[in-house]
Amino acid sequence: MSRTDGTGEELLAARGLHKRFGDNEVLRGIDLTLHRGEVVVLIGPSGSGKTTVLRALNGLETPDAGTIDVAGGPQIDFADAGAQGKRKRAQQRLALRDRSAMVFQHHNLFPHLSVLENVIEGPWRVQGRPKAEVIAEARILLARVGLADKESARPHQLSGGQQQRVGIVRALALRPDLLLFDEPTSALDPELVGEVLLVIKELADEGWSMVVVTHELSFAREAADRVLFMDGGVVVEEGAPQDIFGAPRQERTQRFLTRILRPLDGD
Repeated sequence: MSRTDGTGEELLAARGLHKRFGDNEVLRGIDLTLHRGEVVVLIGPSGSGKTTVLRALNGLETPDAGTIDVAGGPQIDFADAGAQGKRKRAQQRLALRDRSAMVFQHHNLFPHLSVLENVIEGPWRVQGRPKAEVIAEARILLARVGLADKESARPHQLSGGQQQRVGIVRALALRPDLLLFDEPTSALDPELVGEVLLVIKELADEGWSMVVVTHELSFAREAADRVLFMDGGVVVEEGAPQDIFGAPRQERTQRFLTRILRPLDGD
């Protein structure tokens, strides 16, 4: 069941995003909007630009053109190429990063820190929140993902699924307006995928605003409010999951889903 009808407050609007790496034009005019409490899932073949979109929304990548507008600021126009514009964009990208938190394919935990230390590093050292407050909140978050007994463990002592759940808790501890997931299960053994997807779905049901890149199409069908199919650096088609998966309009979408879903349906 959809958590939003798309008429609530618009949290994020990206317009006309372009990005080129050398001769490779990765994004060719991407538009993406997200309302509060909405879950948008990006699907498509590898190399279609999905991760680059996420990195732009998190301030980790600078598009060559286009705008990103987040409710309450910042508003970033990437077409302003002057020195003053570049300095302003750098500040705005940091502000953008303050509003969002990203969960990566490879958990990127600090190997020399305990689970608890990994979780509190951002809110305590970067955001400057009181350490006692951050620790108390981190313990609550670890408990909710079934890792209360792992706070003293080092990352190498955890399974891949447990490490990714720590990565999710680390993102939640930043209290972001927007959660970004970049293929959060792609590096996991198949038997560990379900435990991570369950946590993400629970967060979706709680009303967190999310943009998720995934190849787990069954998760997209169940958890997304809107699905965007990307290919060749453009959004080919977008719509409700039942429309994209049940009756895609574009031939490129149909070809992709036929190739991907046929093996799944035969399992």
